Amino acid sequence: MIYNEISLQLELWLFLRNKLKDYKIQFERNVSFFSITGTIKHEIDIVIFYFDKTEKFAKEVKFPKNGQYPEQIYSFIEDIVFMEQLKRVGFIETYTLTIVDDSLFYESGRKKDGIYKYFRGEVVPIKGVISKPTSSSRFSSLSVRNSYSIN
Repeated sequence: MIYNEISLQLELWLFLRNKLKDYKIQFERNVSFFSITGTIKHEIDIVIFYFDKTEKFAKEVKFPKNGQYPEQIYSFIEDIVFMEQLKRVGFIETYTLTIVDDSLFYESGRKKDGIYKYFRGEVVPIKGVISKPTSSSRFSSLSVRNSYSIN
């Protein structure tokens, strides 16, 4: 049973390890291992790579459990920006997986604008400049280059 983020990562790792025998699959790998600098984050949740690093794939995983809806949504968008950055520096494919089991993330509550519009009500694609809903962060806004729809 998946009950938190690390259990989700472990289940995904086990699945990938059984399917991708010729690749290394590692948790929390620092981007410096691939000679990358200047990214919004420094560690990749799950990285898959061929022994000579010619083929690289990255996955960010979220399983938020403690409310903090605007912060968690912003963190999810930060993962998208990070994956876009890795794609630009040579990763073949990048993925962001977020699973929520708290209906307040996606059910129409009082707030349906701002950061909530990506998850509630008439959901709009994540794209463009997105401002941080609170002021306690090193980043006050993120720039998403492509467009992503939430399923």
